[in-house]
Amino acid sequence: MTQQFWSSRRHHTAISRVGLSLPARRAVGDLPLERGTRVLDYGCGRGGDVRALQHLGFDATGWDPVHFPKGVREPAEIVLLTYVLNVIEDPTERRETLLRAWDLAKTVLVVSARLRWERNQIKGTEYSDGILTQRRTFQRLYAAGELRDYVEETTRVRCVSAAPGIVYAFKDDEARLGYLARQITPDGGWLASKNTASAITSVVAHLEQRGRMPRLEEMPQPIISLLSHLRPAELKRLVEQEADPVKVERSADRAALDTLLFLALELFYGRGPVSSIPLPVQLDIRAFFPSYTEACQRADRLLLKLRDDAYVRRAMNGSTAGKFTATALYVHRRALHRIPTVLRLYEQCASIAAGRPGEWSVVKLRHQGRGASWLDYPDFDTDPHPRLAASYAVDLKTLKSSFTSYANSTNRPLLHRKHEFLADDDPDVPKYRRLTEAEVRAGLYKSPHLIGTEEGWERELVRCERELRGHRLVRRTTSG
Repeated sequence: MTQQFWSSRRHHTAISRVGLSLPARRAVGDLPLERGTRVLDYGCGRGGDVRALQHLGFDATGWDPVHFPKGVREPAEIVLLTYVLNVIEDPTERRETLLRAWDLAKTVLVVSARLRWERNQIKGTEYSDGILTQRRTFQRLYAAGELRDYVEETTRVRCVSAAPGIVYAFKDDEARLGYLARQITPDGGWLASKNTASAITSVVAHLEQRGRMPRLEEMPQPIISLLSHLRPAELKRLVEQEADPVKVERSADRAALDTLLFLALELFYGRGPVSSIPLPVQLDIRAFFPSYTEACQRADRLLLKLRDDAYVRRAMNGSTAGKFTATALYVHRRALHRIPTVLRLYEQCASIAAGRPGEWSVVKLRHQGRGASWLDYPDFDTDPHPRLAASYAVDLKTLKSSFTSYANSTNRPLLHRKHEFLADDDPDVPKYRRLTEAEVRAGLYKSPHLIGTEEGWERELVRCERELRGHRLVRRTTSG
């Protein structure tokens, strides 16, 4: 028997926004948008994202069947389908809505939905494949990987989990691979140039940052105009004279590893044609490898090593950044680029599979099994023992994810030995290490199993008659 669906009060789920929603904010930060780019918010609710995007200079419009029924539904470079799928109770209509939004997207469709870990925030009863709320609205909650799989199956293109509950569906491989390349090597930008000398300085900066001379097609038009009177050989000579050879060599080594990381990640998620690879990556391959075939073979071997438990464990144990434990490697986000390439690939694969959260401080990579957790310590830099605010974890074998919030906890987990999560040359390491050494001398680490939470740590501080003033350990003062 075909199940009959009622028309739910979907418009009651629309909320008033002052700023951008999380999916729209992520899209603005992740995608190469310029002022004037056309954006369509399909199912825009009360139009908060549309107004915020217009304020930022985008050509944004919105349509909603209740709040903006006369809105224009025309193709746009970027189409937002923000928290729409989860309020449609009819699976057939849900799919049709996704397809209509996909047809309107010229470059990328941004899809977001509420996730299963939000179940305790919703009061209601099970209905069909979702929840019938007390307000007579419907909520279909997704697992992070499930949402990506659903969008892929419907659009028939490979999609990317940009963050938990946010999926990007690109119209072509070139746009998708461009996004992946920016995740590994963000665009460095070019220095402003007003004359030949400053234009040469800008090219020098590129050489020192990328490890190779830029091609003409990579340069901004103003720099091309300023350097047009120089022959390529003359420009190369002038630039190499000014560049620091140590910086160039170091950047070339890093760029070669980044290229391998990109190619391995591309294979993990489906390698497209050579022509779809972003131009900067193509030029890196030409500069740092004998051939594209050789680069791909090395990248493929790197991906295979990710399956080797012993190899991964050795890489973690030998990492110059991060804290290696009996079960995992913990690395602060600003030291992530310093860990071995195979471990960077590990973290990138996890993020592409289930989405990396927007707020996180430390990533945990398990070597017993394959799984990643992004841990949010908002006050890592200012708190000598930062408290854990939230954790988002994904199992790479099952692609199941989970989210834990400690916002309402009165006894949160906290960190010790902060310097161990960073690279040795991080400027904050000496300060953190001095604190750890003082705490060890005071006897605070004699019972490690007692100090992992706020209450246990405070008891040990009292026992040892110590207190913290910033990142200094002092004797506890007694009143009276």
